[in-house]
Formats: sequence, C-alpha cells, structure tokens
Amino acid sequence: MPGIAGLITKMPCEQAERQLLRMVQTMRHESFYETGTWQDRSLGVYVGWTARPGSFSDRMPLRNESEDVVLAFSGEEFPEPGTILRLRERGHSVEPHGPSYLVHLYEDDSTFPACLNGRFHGLLIDGPGGSTILFNDRYGMHRIYYHESRDGFYFAAEAKAILAICPELRRADPGRLGEFVSCGCVSENRTLFREISVLPPGSAWLFHNGVLQRKTTYFRPQEWEEQEPLQPESYYREIRDVFSRNLPRYFNGQERVAMSLTGGLDTRMIMAWQKTPAGSLPCYTFGGTYRDCEDVRIARRVARACGQPHQVISIGEDFVSQFPKYAERAVYLSDGCVDVTRSSDLYANEQAREIAPVRMTGNYGSEVLRWMPAMKPVEPAAGLFQPDFLAHVQAAKDAFPAMLQTHPASFAVFRQAPWYHYGLLSLEQTQVSLRSPFLDNDVVRTVFRSPKAVMPKNHSDINSEVSLRLIADGNPALRLIRTDRGLAGNGRSLVAPVSRNFLEFTFKAEYAYDYGMPQWLARIDHLLAPVRPERVFLGRHKFAHYRVWYRDALAGYVQEILLDPKSLARPYLIKNSLEKIVAAHVRGERNYTSEIHKLLTLELLHRVFLDPQ
Repeated sequence: MPGIAGLITKMPCEQAERQLLRMVQTMRHESFYETGTWQDRSLGVYVGWTARPGSFSDRMPLRNESEDVVLAFSGEEFPEPGTILRLRERGHSVEPHGPSYLVHLYEDDSTFPACLNGRFHGLLIDGPGGSTILFNDRYGMHRIYYHESRDGFYFAAEAKAILAICPELRRADPGRLGEFVSCGCVSENRTLFREISVLPPGSAWLFHNGVLQRKTTYFRPQEWEEQEPLQPESYYREIRDVFSRNLPRYFNGQERVAMSLTGGLDTRMIMAWQKTPAGSLPCYTFGGTYRDCEDVRIARRVARACGQPHQVISIGEDFVSQFPKYAERAVYLSDGCVDVTRSSDLYANEQAREIAPVRMTGNYGSEVLRWMPAMKPVEPAAGLFQPDFLAHVQAAKDAFPAMLQTHPASFAVFRQAPWYHYGLLSLEQTQVSLRSPFLDNDVVRTVFRSPKAVMPKNHSDINSEVSLRLIADGNPALRLIRTDRGLAGNGRSLVAPVSRNFLEFTFKAEYAYDYGMPQWLARIDHLLAPVRPERVFLGRHKFAHYRVWYRDALAGYVQEILLDPKSLARPYLIKNSLEKIVAAHVRGERNYTSEIHKLLTLELLHRVFLDPQ
C-alpha cells in the first residue's frame, strides 16, 4: 500500500541512493502512484514514498518555514477543528487543506506524535538537533516493517521493499508459518520473514546522527484501560456525543468520498449521523451473481431513505475468470498477510476506485463497540502437515488463550486489528483510501469507559442496543429498516421474530452449504449436483462462494498449483494427503475449502517471496 520506505545508514551515499530507489520502485504497484525521495547525507537519512495523487499524503515532504524540519508522512490524520487556524495565529504558514500543518504541529506541540488522530506513519528529520524520529499510529494499523543490520536500519510500509535490497532475508520462520496457518496472521510485531519485524503500535523511535538511540512508545493501552467506567446512561450519552461530533471530520478533504454500505449496524450509524445533502454521497455495496444478497437489499433501502444514489459492485464470472492473477497479486501486495480469498476484495476495490478515491466504511465497528472477536485458531485437516510443522500450528493454538488475557477492547484494537485485520486493510489501500470513524481516538477512548457491569459475554447484546439507539437518535427512519441479521425494524410487528429467525437460518445454512459444509453433507450434495442445489442456498448473505468455485470453475487452477511437483515437495506437507484432498474436493465428494485457501496461499507465498527469484 502507499507509504514511506528508506534507510538510515553510514554507507556511501551513492550506494544508499540506489537502494532507496529500488525500495520505492518495489512499492509502486500502480502506474498512477506518485513517488519521490529525499535525503540528508550528513545525517545518513534516505527516505522515499509512494502515494495516490490527490490523497492526503501526496506532495511529500513537508517543511517548516526555515526548511530545517522535514517530514515524510503517509496515511491520513483527522485533527481537531480549528487546528489549522490556531497554527496560523501563531505565525505558521499553513495551507487550508492537506497535511502541511503537521510539520508545524511538531514544532508547537511537545506531545507529537501522540497528538495525532488517524492511521499513519512518518519520518521526521529535525536538522538543528541532528535527530530523526520514525513513528506510527497508536494502533499500528499503518504498518512499518524494519530490519536492523550492520549496513544500517531499513524501514518500509511493505516487507517486499526490504526484501528487494536484502534478498538474504527471503526465509520464512516455521513457527510464524504455523501461526499463520492456525490464526490467519502473525502476532506480536513479528512477520513471516525471520529477520524483518513490525514497528510496535504507538512508536516514536529516535535516531541521532544516523544511529538508533531509543526505541520509545508515546502511548500505553493502560492509559485508556485505567479510566473510570461510566454508568450505562452516561456512557450512552458520551459515546453518542463523541461519535456525532467527530464523524464529520472523516468526510472532510478535497477528495471525493463514497460510502461502502452494508446491511449491518455500523455503516447505518454513519448514515444516520452524517447529514449529507441528498444526491451528494455515492453509495455502493459488494454483491454476487446468484441473487441480491441481504447486504445489497438492505443497503439499497438505507441509501434511498437518505436520498443517496446506490449501485452494486458485482463479484462474479469476470472475477472468477481472472482469479489466478488476483490471487497471486493479493498475496504479493499484502506481503503474505491475507489468504487468497481476499483476492475478491482486491477486485472489488479496483471497481470502487472508479466511483471515488476514498471509501468510507463501518470497519472495526463490531470489534470496537461490541468486542466481537474475528481472530481465533482453527484446526487443519488431519494428516495434511508433517508432525514437526504441525507442532508449530498447535503451539500457536495453545498460545492464543494468553493473548485474550487483556481488556477485551485492548484485544480488539491493539492486537486483533493490527495483527489480523491489517492484511485486508493493506490490500484495499493499494486502490483507495479507506476511512472508518470507529478507530477515532476519542471514540475508542470512550469505549474503554463502557459500564463496569458489562462483561464480555453479554457486551455484544448490550452494545447492539447502544448502536440501535445511536441510529434512532440520528435518523429514526433508519431504525425502522431491519439489518441483514434481522435487528432493528418494526419490533412491534408480529412477523419480526419470524423474519429474524429466517434470516439467521439462511445465514447459517449458507455457511453450512459453502465453507462449513460437513463431510457427510458434501457426499449428499455430490449426488444432487445435476439439480444444482447451490442455487437455493448461496448468495443470500455472501458474494464469494469458494467451495463451489474450487470444485467447478477453479478446479483446473487448484490442481495446477497444488499438484505441481514443486508444491508437493514442500517439506511441511504430506504429499499423499494433499493429493487426496485436492482430488476429493474437485470431485465434489468432500469439502476442503479452508484447507485449499491455506495451501494455495502458502504456495503462492513461496513462489513470490521465498523461492529463488
């Protein structure tokens, strides 16, 4: 995704400049990306960047009036209203739009970067003091990879930029591969690559004259965990006031914003409180080909109630025909942080970019407000992996309960979000700027004050009511439209419970027919294949249907990749088991959708990052 890259080193400047250019070029994934470089040879600082033209972090670097403080910044920052006016009153030359105020904020606010709000990272060079600060946001969501070597300190928004100039690092750690297979991500600021790490959330690492002096953090989660809890009604008023007050800043800026609308609560809250003139906020929803899914049906009603246009971005035959390209590209662009199923999201966001360069979402709303876990270990098929590798998978599963031993909101925003959700975010942001008001600092800080009596087991239900109240207070008409799972709507209607139970049934039935189909049912489905029973179940809630795709349209690709001699020879796999899994799935006799996801992802990871180039 767009970001910064560079090195801090004492190597000869010509060599450093060559390495910098290679890093930046590696991160230029689209022809429309803007790129640039800056260097201070006396300090041994070399930094470059990629950015979408017209985005918040375009036109780097930023300089103060005397040009002795320089900032390379990537991401977006959503300041308090009046910040620019206040800096102007203090004599700073600040543009009315864009990030130019940030370098002056550093000069005026001693807490910088703790005073920033958003997802971002940056490198600030203070010439008079001979110091350089590498920093990121307090959630670690705008990731910085780094590698420390005798030649210098390398950093980049993408691991592949470091791999491009340090090919000796193209080695995966078996323990981290096991964690990826089990949990879908690598935790604790580690990566799949042995000697490449991730800058911890809330970091501000200090370099002086080209040497790393202090690895400091400007924020500790305990600052929010130790707040006094509020009583239920006080909490509701506080979260309502903070959310409604801060939401408009996420629609500011010069770029066109479109609403990625679903049938759930979180995008509904945004629509209820963002009072946008009719016809001025384009809305879209990702949909499939079997039928209009619940997301599409409900989103269309919500957009109509708000007087906004709505369209469907369809993921169907065109995507499936190009799946091999998108699968490899998804693994490559995300540095192996997503599996191949997210290739459909890459395809959809390419289409979304044509509507607007900024995509407003309800992402992280469920995790932040309702503490709903998405990250959890899974059990691979028996007999697929070699015992020594399976031990790493089991170790990741065994370690997971300890990760949960924290405040549930801290798990959601400081662990699950930067470890598990980061991969999809990095993939989507190669195409659009993704925004969500649910990681706003004030919103998250307030959520940590949720009533003490609310325990994790009933927090989701209670805070669903909070979300419904927020919708009703913002736009009562939207409260009367049920969600994709049957919440809200006209609760007094006699058919409401029936409708909700039916939606729950269809949701679970679609999962059971697709990803989660038990093996005994797969055999029955195989016998019924001539009448195509998938037409009854699929497309009601989901737009991607990989079990059927792997069995039918993508069967040739699955066999080509996974039965290739190179794939079968991977040391962690049991060859005969892999052959049986592929054969049984493409015949339709068994369901190995989840296993094929992981196997395809691991193989593509080897081919684009680990095998000799």
